[in-house]
Amino acid sequence: MNTNPAETQVISVPDGQIRDYVDGTFRKDTAEEYVRQTIEKRLINEHKYKREQIKIEFGLKLGSRRRRARTDIVVFPEDSPEMTQDHVWLIVECKKESISHKNKKEGVDQLKSYMSVCPNCEWGMWTNGKYKEVLRKVKVEEKYEFQEYNDIPAADGSLEDVDRPKRNTLKKAYEDNLLMVFKTCHNHIYATDGMQKQSAFFELLKLIFCKTLDEQHVESPLEFYARSGERANQDGQLTVQKRISTIFGKVKQEFPQIFEANDEIKLKPRSLAWIVSELQPYSLLETHVDVKGKAYEELVGANLRGDRGEFFTPRNIMQMAVEMINPKPGEKVCDTSCGTGGFLVTAMSYIIEQLKREVTDDLEINELDWSDNHRRIVGDRIKQIVASDFYGFDINPDLVKATKMNMVMNNDGSGNIYRNDSLLPPHEWALELKQELADALQIQADSITNADSIEFFDVVVTNPPFGSKIRINDSHILEQFDIGHKWRKNGEVGWKMSDSLQASVPPEQLFIARCLQFLKPSGRLAIVLPDSILGNPGLGHIRQWLLEKTRIIASVDLHADTFQPRNGTQTSVLILQKKTQEEINEERYARQITSYNIFMAMVEKVGHDRRGNTLFERDKDGNEIWVSEENVSPVNYEDMGETNASIQTKRKTRVIDDQSRDVPRIFVKWKKEEGIRW
Repeated sequence: MNTNPAETQVISVPDGQIRDYVDGTFRKDTAEEYVRQTIEKRLINEHKYKREQIKIEFGLKLGSRRRRARTDIVVFPEDSPEMTQDHVWLIVECKKESISHKNKKEGVDQLKSYMSVCPNCEWGMWTNGKYKEVLRKVKVEEKYEFQEYNDIPAADGSLEDVDRPKRNTLKKAYEDNLLMVFKTCHNHIYATDGMQKQSAFFELLKLIFCKTLDEQHVESPLEFYARSGERANQDGQLTVQKRISTIFGKVKQEFPQIFEANDEIKLKPRSLAWIVSELQPYSLLETHVDVKGKAYEELVGANLRGDRGEFFTPRNIMQMAVEMINPKPGEKVCDTSCGTGGFLVTAMSYIIEQLKREVTDDLEINELDWSDNHRRIVGDRIKQIVASDFYGFDINPDLVKATKMNMVMNNDGSGNIYRNDSLLPPHEWALELKQELADALQIQADSITNADSIEFFDVVVTNPPFGSKIRINDSHILEQFDIGHKWRKNGEVGWKMSDSLQASVPPEQLFIARCLQFLKPSGRLAIVLPDSILGNPGLGHIRQWLLEKTRIIASVDLHADTFQPRNGTQTSVLILQKKTQEEINEERYARQITSYNIFMAMVEKVGHDRRGNTLFERDKDGNEIWVSEENVSPVNYEDMGETNASIQTKRKTRVIDDQSRDVPRIFVKWKKEEGIRW
């Protein structure tokens, strides 16, 4: 984003309003308007219609009584001689979620009435954000009838691509569009197939696997599709069911660690065909990782969030932590409480971008100009890295499956995700787990014996479960950790560990110790922790222990709303570097800790409020600030609401009020000054 004041044009938006994506008009920020803006972005970014073809709030004359109505969106052919009712080609009606498509006044019948009074209107779409219906008006024996289709055509009008997209016509999803599609599909399964929410989620998960695998098999035509005609009748629905079942058979063969051989897709044929038609236009592999991650993790969080202190980390905080810990190609990265896999996917994408930059610099060729051979070499290197360098553990089997899916959607790094209680003594780990882990790490399985034999990873980045309601009281677990023992004040010189164990310990305290045990000497840890560990006087022994075992690189204090609306715990991100045994011995011999500086920051704005609503930067008068986006063709806007001005400007976007994005940049500068080279 361009934020240079000399190059940025700023427009203030009155409170409670948004700026229309097509015509720049200020409109009231409502649930219905959110749906309309999402569709407008789809029309332009995915379907490639030009702004000049689109009109918002277009007036229609209904019948002979001169009744008039305003349609939400109309699209005219690119070569239309004029923009009148007679030339409307496509109509879109947008409603808020609470309005049903069966509503007599505002449902699909309203769309049909609008299409009927526009003689050349061929296409229409009705949507409330969680359900959509696409209609095509065709003439049959001197009468018009409405036929259901999967989607509206792209700007080039190709119907074949609507029914069976080709690889080069698959669309990248933008912003919240994929999230809306995922929610729509999940709600359809939940309502149509009568499944519980979690069961509905896993059926959708199977189809996402099928879609992803179909995209990966580039040597064959796409088979993940449902034609409009197939979706509309029972025989066609059964055809789709057979086609997708064949793909799922391949999925089970390729991912036996996720699916059982006897697993089946349990959706009704009618429902299956509908879901396939919703997913088929998109490229899950090519869509940006942030768009996929937000959509997928929000869906997972809504269905699999447990009661074990699982509060999934916001994407901006994951991005901040990964950039600060700076994992590099060739380093082994682990998340000991991987949840939905967000940290691992973020780290994986971060390293892949480093690889691409290195190749670009070496070749002195922009990525867009790479030859097929260059792309193949880089692709092979990426596959090698994601297969060997990323590891995750979680106790929740459903989250393990969800993490593997998240990794599959982002360069197929699903192999090293394991169901395991990370705090369990290594000698109690399942034999199968130890063997698989040993094979991946290229070590001997029988060498994994205790807490001193698991220094596997260069980088650990994690948000462990925390909370007083899930305290650990198993002595077999507690005895592995210094923190599991009782500590007593030792006069003026700090704390001294005793031989006796504590009755119980919150899990986050033990996870700090386990993460360090997982790290190689000089390895790096980024961990989200409750502030009580850093400030509670009764936990001074943990801070002393950390100073002895690690170099505390950074502490970033997060706003109390960071994990809202689900958890208001005050948290920090702690960046630690594990000391070598030689360093520890030297300090013990000298009877003092080597002094050093610690990077400290406070993130007072995290981009959302306690209800989870996005917050945007505002000017001194309290109005939202809009800035120009780079590489966007100029668009003429007229009659800009309250400003009453005619200007030419680039497309505008609001700036999320999020200070976490600035922390890594400042940290890198500080780290360089301190001589920290990683």
